[in-house]
Amino acid sequence: MAFSFATDKTHEHFRQNPLLIAYAVIFTAFWAYTGFHTPDLKNWWLENTLTFSAVILLVVFYRYYRFSDFSYTCMFLFMLLHTYGSQYTYAENPFGFWVQDQLNLERNHYDRLVHFSFGFLLAYPMHELFWRLTNMRPFFSYVLPVDLTVSLGAFYELMEWSVADVFFPAQGMAYLGTQGDVWDAQKDIAIALLGAILTMLAVGLTRKEKRPLPV
Repeated sequence: MAFSFATDKTHEHFRQNPLLIAYAVIFTAFWAYTGFHTPDLKNWWLENTLTFSAVILLVVFYRYYRFSDFSYTCMFLFMLLHTYGSQYTYAENPFGFWVQDQLNLERNHYDRLVHFSFGFLLAYPMHELFWRLTNMRPFFSYVLPVDLTVSLGAFYELMEWSVADVFFPAQGMAYLGTQGDVWDAQKDIAIALLGAILTMLAVGLTRKEKRPLPV
């Protein structure tokens, strides 16, 4: 009964937030579109493993904690970028090729855009959790999202290696999308770090809400 009541309350609150409903509908439609129009369905499934996990986690977590609309917007935008990348693989993304042609770049940098967005868009939701749910000193609520961005970025690169070299070698090169760059993993982590730092600096310089230091 307790679980049913909590679930009913969650559904009621979700229905009262038209922004989340719009995000859910748009993302579901876009996700389905990329799946039906991908030239490499196996790679699409691999790329979306984390997408499924993230959506499930957000749905379950919603019963216990609701992010601000701004945080949900950041997560929504990142999920769209990642899902669009999974449609063609990052290395073959059409938008990346368009930017490459416009700026006369040596490679398709769509993967760099997504990794930068990982830090730039997701650092704020992480910060919000630390700011609102813990009694830690405010300074650490800014530092930990940057630290987590690097840690999660490194974990993702290790996961990519395991998928490419151990579990699914046939899909490995398409999944990695290194485009011949031996330092691709390090650059991906570095640019995600830059995105997180920029976001935390912006939040720290513009925040008006103050919180007393813990005793």
